[in-house]
Amino acid sequence: MVDEWPVETVATGVVRSDGAILGRRGPTDRVFALASVTKPLAAYAALIAVEEGAIELDEPAGPEGSTVRHLLAHASGLAFDEPKVMAPPGERRLYSNAGFDVLADHLAKAAGMPFAEYLRQALCEPLGMTATEIPGSPAKDGLSSADDLLRFAAELQSPRLLAPETLDEATSVVFPGLSGVLPGYGHQRPNDWGLGFSLRDHKSPHWTGARSSPRTFGHFGQSGTFLWVDPDAGAACVTLTDRAFGPWAAEVWPAYTDAILAELG
Repeated sequence: MVDEWPVETVATGVVRSDGAILGRRGPTDRVFALASVTKPLAAYAALIAVEEGAIELDEPAGPEGSTVRHLLAHASGLAFDEPKVMAPPGERRLYSNAGFDVLADHLAKAAGMPFAEYLRQALCEPLGMTATEIPGSPAKDGLSSADDLLRFAAELQSPRLLAPETLDEATSVVFPGLSGVLPGYGHQRPNDWGLGFSLRDHKSPHWTGARSSPRTFGHFGQSGTFLWVDPDAGAACVTLTDRAFGPWAAEVWPAYTDAILAELG
């Protein structure tokens, strides 16, 4: 299917919950710009920092009244791309790159090292993700390969670096009932999120498939990238392209996801 997509290059793969790769296509060792698929990596590093005791989910961070939990869940009230307060914490789901920048700065101060270095030591090295780095914003400037993200997707199904309970919390609704905008898809009521992870729930339209279970979580990026994990299917998919997200992606991504899930049975 991906050979027919209107993109120059696509690298994709499916990994099972036991880490077995079910299929690959394209240059899966090539490094692509992740755009917002950077956020789950940054969030996972922050959750590791929570378990290590460097930070706490409910300690103050960001605008007055905001916490690390608010920043991870896009509920701090910060604007999309600037550290400007648009709403009180916990009142609206304002998808915020700025919030992840603030979070990374907060963690860097607590850990005594640059955020990119913390992510490398805490996440990338243990998982063997040698092609992954965040040279800029932890919200959108990540670089990685499909092979590396398949390792991360396996971790998201059978965590070794986090307690299962922590991952369960991160992939469940945080601050339920908040409305907001899903970039590329418009306003949603509610717009449910976990801690750094977009949740499928019953959202429609959505970048995953009609067959995707409500428990599906992950993220997509404006650089034409996505990663989803479907716990009910026991599998995850990583797809990286070199064409910016647009109507083409909204058309072909759900069909591709549904075909994968149909084949998995």
